[in-house]
Amino acid sequence: MTGHEKTREENLDFCIRYLLEQNRAQAEIPGYLADKRRLLQALMNIWKPQPLSQEFLQAQDAELAAQRKEKGCVRPSSPLWQGDITRLKVDAIVNAANKLGLGCWHPLHPCIDNAIHSAAGLQLRLECNRILQGREIATGGAIITPGYNLPAKYVLHTVGPIVLAGEPTRGQEEQLAACYRSCLYQAKEQGCRSIAFCCISTGEYHFPHRRAAEIAIEACKGARLRVIFNVFKEIDYEIYRELLGE
Repeated sequence: MTGHEKTREENLDFCIRYLLEQNRAQAEIPGYLADKRRLLQALMNIWKPQPLSQEFLQAQDAELAAQRKEKGCVRPSSPLWQGDITRLKVDAIVNAANKLGLGCWHPLHPCIDNAIHSAAGLQLRLECNRILQGREIATGGAIITPGYNLPAKYVLHTVGPIVLAGEPTRGQEEQLAACYRSCLYQAKEQGCRSIAFCCISTGEYHFPHRRAAEIAIEACKGARLRVIFNVFKEIDYEIYRELLGE
């Protein structure tokens, strides 16, 4: 290692100090690597889009590359895959975004929006902000961005319907189907040959798991690119396995 190269811990310390200054926040830098990583992610989650120095981007990208190597990349061979979507080496992955389209602003929140933005790097929030310029993503619509530090080349950000109580309406079912169609259309326009969908609108958006899976599979029939259904929860894995005949 030459004299000007930083170690991983020095990279993390630099990134933390940089974002503390940009966020106008104060915090003691922890001593352990895992705690440094958690603090960096928390600061990334609350960061407001603004110019970033090349030195910061190089340090951030080096850390995210190390995390990507630790997790390992996966090329799924089946249309159903269970696990962390940020590990998938496909042309595009789909993010279940909120209508503001800038990621989750809750530090260390365990949602897919947070996971994708944290693994991609702050360039992703900057690009979403550049595209949207204060506008919202319509329910059923989608925007596409580069994947930056993700194994995937692109990220499609789509907003699913929120089911406040009971069963979804016909309109909400159509909005969910539109999420899949919007992503497929944009992925095809970008020249993608493979796309991994997360479970859109389930969980905190309360869309029934089985009905959501039925709509997803139906909307993707006839797609002219390879479709992977990425699930995280066991309930979704069992539903998709039954519906796909896996």
